[in-house]
Amino acid sequence: MKAIVYDHYGGPEQLRLADIPLPEPIKGHVRVRVLACGVNLSDWEGLVGSPLYARLARGIRRPRQPVLGSDIVGVVDKLGPDVSDFALGDRVMGDVVMTRGGFAEFACVPAKEMAKVPEVLSDEIAACLPQAAGIAVAGTNNLTKGTAFLINGAGGGSGTIALQLAKAAGAHVTAVDNAGKVEWLQSLGADEVIDYHALDFTEAGQQWDNILDLVATRGPGKIAKALTAGGVYKAVGGDVSILLSLLLGGLTYRLQRKSIGMLMVPAGRVLTEQVINLVVDGQISPHLEAVLPLSAVPEALVRTGRGDVNGKLVIKP
Repeated sequence: MKAIVYDHYGGPEQLRLADIPLPEPIKGHVRVRVLACGVNLSDWEGLVGSPLYARLARGIRRPRQPVLGSDIVGVVDKLGPDVSDFALGDRVMGDVVMTRGGFAEFACVPAKEMAKVPEVLSDEIAACLPQAAGIAVAGTNNLTKGTAFLINGAGGGSGTIALQLAKAAGAHVTAVDNAGKVEWLQSLGADEVIDYHALDFTEAGQQWDNILDLVATRGPGKIAKALTAGGVYKAVGGDVSILLSLLLGGLTYRLQRKSIGMLMVPAGRVLTEQVINLVVDGQISPHLEAVLPLSAVPEALVRTGRGDVNGKLVIKP
């Protein structure tokens, strides 16, 4: 089968289109013929091997899994031992960030992580959802009417869905991203938009009740200035040194009733099914910028790593 593979951490030059053996499903896994696979920032991190947690999960010196791609939509092609959840021909979707393999014609995935795709969802839209929408749902589940809510990195896959959920909850939403996305984010319903090149939101002289930080680059001292008393800040990813400073240094701000920490996302079938229901019910709609072939994976990863994508890119083998 054809796949985009890499043997060493580094830039897009490490990637190549190759013919590799068809994978065989182990116990509890199914093999799927990949119909579409969303591109995530975690794929870029897996390619470059940074932050450090990307290597801890995939191999310290070199990647154990040569194929990236975790938000997989596919048709069940073969069942591994002890799989009773699915049948051959079922169309399934899920976030398999710990196993990956989606930038290929076939992939073996844990059955417990997958959910059936309803007929009303296209392959491409379904591939936008598992990881990005899961983060958005987890990051907005405590919002109420009138909450001052800031999304840092609002123009990506998770941010645009979080924006929809926050507005539906009645929150006042400040979106932070680059200048090229300002008008677009305003058109999506953001009440305020900050170009992070022009202004650091922690220096804006404003405070928010909730902050969802999809690109954590600031320590707890700066974050605390931007939080109201009783405010909650959650980071999704960033350099390990920053994340540790938020976890440890954030404790010192508890006396000010400011909660600073990491967003814990309960990934798996239950969350994916929750996301599916939200889309089917018309409560969220992912923003799909483009559908690209396998050969475009290097370019797609670079753009995602730079934050240049409006919403999501999807690879269709």
